[in-house]
Amino acid sequence: MKPDCDVYLGVLVRDLLEEVAPNLTGSWEQAVVMRHVALLPVVRQELERGVQRRVEENAAMRAVFAQALQVVNDADLLARLKEAVASHEESLLVSVLDASNHRLRALLTDLHAHIETSREPRTVPAVQALETAIWRELAASTERRHVELGRF
Repeated sequence: MKPDCDVYLGVLVRDLLEEVAPNLTGSWEQAVVMRHVALLPVVRQELERGVQRRVEENAAMRAVFAQALQVVNDADLLARLKEAVASHEESLLVSVLDASNHRLRALLTDLHAHIETSREPRTVPAVQALETAIWRELAASTERRHVELGRF
C-alpha cells in the first residue's frame, strides 16, 4: 500500500469539519479544531513542494557563493565558500535538506555581513553585483515559502 498523504489530509479536513467540529459543544474546542482545519492545506502544500523548494534554494545559495569567490578576500570565509560551492545534496530527505539549508543560510548571512562591512568599496561592480544577488536570493527565498491559505 502506498499512503497518499494528499488524499488522507483531504479526508482529515472533511472529517474534522463534518464530523468532529459540529459535535463539539465548547467554542474553545471548536476553535482548536478549526485552527487545525485552516492549517492542513498549508501542510498539503509543504508536502507537495517541500523537497523541490529546499533543493532549489540550496542550489541558489551555492550559485551566490560561486559568484562571491571572485569578490571575497577573507581567507576563512573564502575557504567556507569554496567548500559550500563544492557541496551537494547527500539525500532528498527533508531533514537532511533542512540541515544543509541551515548551514548554507548561516554562510549566506556571514557573506552578507562581510560584504556590508568590507573595506572594499561597494561601488566596485563585482561587489554591487554580489550584493544584488544576495538580496535577490533573500527575496526569492521568501517567495518560495509563500503559502496559499484560501478564502475565509
